[in-house]
Amino acid sequence: MKAQVFRGVNQLSYEEVPVPELGADEVLVQVRVVGLCQSDIKKICYPLYEPPRIYGHETAGEIAAVGENVTGWQVGQRVVVMHHIPCMRCKYCLNDNFSMCEVYKQITTTAGFTPSGGGFAEYVKVPGHIVRNGGLIAIPDPVSFEQASFVEPTNCCLKAVKKLQVAPGQTILITGAGPIGLMFIMLVRYFGGRAIATDLLPSRIEKAQAVGAEAAFDARDPDLPSKIFSITEGMGVDATLLAVPSDKAFFQALDCTRKGGKILFFAEFPEQAEIPINPNILYRRELDLMGSYSSSYRLQSLATDIVFNQRIDVNSLISDRYPLQNLAAAVAQAIKPTPDTYKILLYPGQRN
Repeated sequence: MKAQVFRGVNQLSYEEVPVPELGADEVLVQVRVVGLCQSDIKKICYPLYEPPRIYGHETAGEIAAVGENVTGWQVGQRVVVMHHIPCMRCKYCLNDNFSMCEVYKQITTTAGFTPSGGGFAEYVKVPGHIVRNGGLIAIPDPVSFEQASFVEPTNCCLKAVKKLQVAPGQTILITGAGPIGLMFIMLVRYFGGRAIATDLLPSRIEKAQAVGAEAAFDARDPDLPSKIFSITEGMGVDATLLAVPSDKAFFQALDCTRKGGKILFFAEFPEQAEIPINPNILYRRELDLMGSYSSSYRLQSLATDIVFNQRIDVNSLISDRYPLQNLAAAVAQAIKPTPDTYKILLYPGQRN
């Protein structure tokens, strides 16, 4: 089969690799579409993991083979593939910190080499632990493979929104109106909140309003805090979602978030990043700082319902479609987006 193999920093090799061999409790999925995630881009562009590896994890496809001990799944079924499933028994899992679970971190889907997601290939193998514990999700007939590939990123965003306890009537500032920021706008509105967005690109500011933001501003606007206070009757926003790894965005969040509000880090910063802050700001204003990483097993059914029943419009997030062989070009576009670049999808074979 063909796959995009990570051979080193910024080195992708579109090459022939063996189709993964199945164990008795495993499932082989033919990848129909896979989304390009910012975490994939970081792994390709920075020396985070030793090569060779095959990345890609926002995967939807069709079951091509099942191991002899697999029950409940048949060849030909259309499925979303979740690349991690927690153990549900460790102390992290018992406290709903599923993404900290060692099983969650260590067992993942693979297309060969060190297991690393494997969606950037024609076929991906799903380990028995993931098969047995909810890591395959059947796609209903009306739902396209493209739409289904959004289940995993929706779960990740949903986890952050739930952490903030977004409720009707609240106003949430979302910094960055790329594909993730736009999804946050949709989810905030779904839960009854008001979304305000910022970005540097005029096209993304317009797009933010098109998908439901009550207001959207240029992040460089020196009057941003006063404008936000005007919208919020002098209070400031109830919470800020940092969807970009920017220290300037963080300090804007401090300026724009009300007393007793929350600031959540969703984007991953460079390892060497440091943000100086006077702790008295947090103490006197009773601000909560928090982070949200990866998905939550507890929210998997809700994320699936939101996507499959079109409670948010994931189709409006798709801007570009590439054949898998052009992954390097897709990564380059994501790093330096055009005014109309949002979610990029990749196709290992004929598009369906």
